[in-house]
Parts: sequence; C-alpha cells; structure tokens
Amino acid sequence: MPAVWKLFISLIFFVTLVNSSRVLELSDRFLDVRNEGQWFVMFYAPWCAHCKKLEPVWALVAQALYNTNIRVGRVDCTRFTAVAQHFKVNAYPTIIFVKGPYDYVYNGDRSKDELMHFVNRMSGPPVQLVTRADSIDILKTNNPIFFTYVGKQSGLLWDVFYSAAEAYQAHGYFYATSVEIAKRHFDVDTIPSALVYKERTHYYFPYSDNFERIEPTHLNETLFRWVNEERFATFPKVTRSNIHHLVQTKKYLVLAVVEENKLSEIAAHEQEFRDMVEIFVHKNKHKYHGRFQFGWVGTPELARSIAMDSLPTPHLIVLNASTNEHHIPEDEPLQLTPEAIEIFLDSIHNQTAPAFGGNSLPVRIYRAWFEAKTSLYEMWAGNPVLTTVLFGLPLGFLSLIMYSICCADILDAEEEDDGADQRHEKKE
Repeated sequence: MPAVWKLFISLIFFVTLVNSSRVLELSDRFLDVRNEGQWFVMFYAPWCAHCKKLEPVWALVAQALYNTNIRVGRVDCTRFTAVAQHFKVNAYPTIIFVKGPYDYVYNGDRSKDELMHFVNRMSGPPVQLVTRADSIDILKTNNPIFFTYVGKQSGLLWDVFYSAAEAYQAHGYFYATSVEIAKRHFDVDTIPSALVYKERTHYYFPYSDNFERIEPTHLNETLFRWVNEERFATFPKVTRSNIHHLVQTKKYLVLAVVEENKLSEIAAHEQEFRDMVEIFVHKNKHKYHGRFQFGWVGTPELARSIAMDSLPTPHLIVLNASTNEHHIPEDEPLQLTPEAIEIFLDSIHNQTAPAFGGNSLPVRIYRAWFEAKTSLYEMWAGNPVLTTVLFGLPLGFLSLIMYSICCADILDAEEEDDGADQRHEKKE
C-alpha cells in the first residue's frame, strides 16, 4: 500500500511539474537566445500584486501556445537585473513579444483573449494574405475588427496600407485579398480599395477617384489617421490600459461611467443608463463619428482622475483629448434623455459648454496632488499593512533623526547648566 501511494504522489508531482513547465523560467542567459525564434515574456517582481494577479492568466496563455513555435516565459527582474535593463523594464508587470531583434511591448487588457489576439497579430507578417473565400467568414467570426486591402498588391494605396499595417500591427489585424474573393463578402465598387470590418458591417477608406495623383505624404497621413480612428469599436469598454490609445484619436472621448463589482456585475439602474447611452451612440453614429469617440467605464476611479473630483455613478463625462479639458452635463445623469445628450454634445462641439480642467500650471499641480492622494488611498484600501510599512518606516526613521538633532542641543545645554552649577557650589 505505501508503494502505491508513493507512485500516486510521484504521478501527481510529475503532472504538476509538466503543467508548470508551460511557462519557462528565464535568466540572464535569455539575452543570448532571444534572437532564436519568437518569445512572449512577462517581466515581473515577486512582491508585485499585479504580477501575482496575472500569473493564472499567463499560465493559460502558455498552455494555449504550448504546441506552437512561440515560447512563453517570465523573468524575475529582482534577480536578473541585466535582462530588465536590456529591455528597459521600469514597471511591473511588463509584457513583451520578442521577434528576433525586435521588441513589442503589450499595453492592452491583461485577459487571455486580448493577449492571444496580440500574439496572433505579432507572430505573422503585418499584412496576411487571404486566398480562400471561406476564410473571410472565419475572420468575421474570430476578429471583431479587421482591415482589408482589395486589389493588386502594388501601387500607392498598397504601399501606404502596408506601412499603416506595420505601424498598427500591435493593435489590429490587416489582410489583403483579391477582388473576386472580396466581392463575395463586401460591396466592392472601386479597385483598389481599403475597408474596415467591424460590428457586422464594413466601411471604406474615403479617397478621391484620382488618388494616384494625391501626394504620398497626404495620403499617408489620411490613411494612418483613418486606421487609428477605426480600430476601435463604437462603444468599447475603457480601462487604464487602453484609454491612452483612445485619446490618440484626438477626438472628444465620451464616457458613460458605471461601477462593476468583483463579478463584473452592474446595478440595474446603472445598467439601464449605460444601455440608454449605447443605443443613442449607435443611432447617431454617422452624426458624431467624426468628432466623438464613445465608450463606457466600469471603474469610477478612472473617470474621477479625469474630473479630479468625486464622481457618483452613473454619470457622463467628456474628455477633450487635445486640451485635457472635460465637460459634465448640468442635468442629473439618471434624468438624461437621448435628446438631452444630443444637446449636450452639440454644445461641446460648438464650444459653448462649460469646460473644466486643462493644462495650466495650477491645474497640473492639483492633478498631481489628486493622483498622489488617490493612489495612497487605493494602496491603503488594498493592503493597509504594506502601506503602513512602506510609509511608516521612512517616517519613523525621519522622526528619529529629527529627534536626535533637536534633542542633542537640549542635552548639551543641560550639561552646560549642570557644570555651571557645580562650579558655583565649589566657589561657595
């Protein structure tokens, strides 16, 4: 019987070892082999709470990529500092896709689906060729948003499209196909052309019929701007990971602010508010698409950092990405109607709505103070013991130093007084 138990325990240990080996533990030697194949690496610190939260997700990614040519690993930056310095890691966790001599830092949401999308994009060429008609249906099922070039892979539009794919490969899928295949899935009128598929429909890149006579620099700027705007859904979830990408569109960022619990659930009245805003966005997409980017926030702290003030939920806030000013409707959020939202957005576009914030020096100082205060509060709420240690020990040492400096003068003065008294007694 003991022999059977030993065999059973050994088997469990072996299975555990095999499963844990899906994530490779990398060391300084990684610098010698980084050019050999493709790597997906997490740079972490053992004390980092965000790193610990990412570990189970990272294990799932490693499991999904186990039978591919992409190796998944992680580096303890507190032990192997040379690797961290080589890849310029200054925050934890940092996720990097290593493809030969090139490094691509991942800045999206740390979910398995988003991480896998990133790997699938970066592991292939910037533009992938579609040679089968049924492949388009597969792409529509697997990729919510993708860009497609239709026509012969030559000429000015193709060159600019390929350059845009290289620049935005980390953020979107880019394909190229023939006219015959494209006509089975899209309404193709002009050849060559570029289109984006999203939300079960498609939109063409608007260019002139005589685009061959357009200056390459002008076409390049126009297409790049179009790709940067269209790579987002009409009403995406906005997080700290992707908000800096959204503001790069230089549009007004309109956010419906609600609060999710730990199970990603939203209160009924807040869900109703978010649904009302989303319906309004889709109904008025063509009117506001060129000037506004819409989205919703499930963490009110993100919206509060924009407003630099407490913000109850549900709420609506608009951020001017160019000036860092923000706008808040005067009506109570739960009393907002689609008509009131339309009037509010039109007043923002006409620059008649009250604006708050901005980039002035007093506002920047206040924003820095507000962010520091908020971060300290979040640290205390998440781990009061660690926060006390991090801030209590330095303050304690500083107090001891100040006490020793101040009390040294007092003790010296008392010793001088005692000496004077003793001399006075001797003279008597």
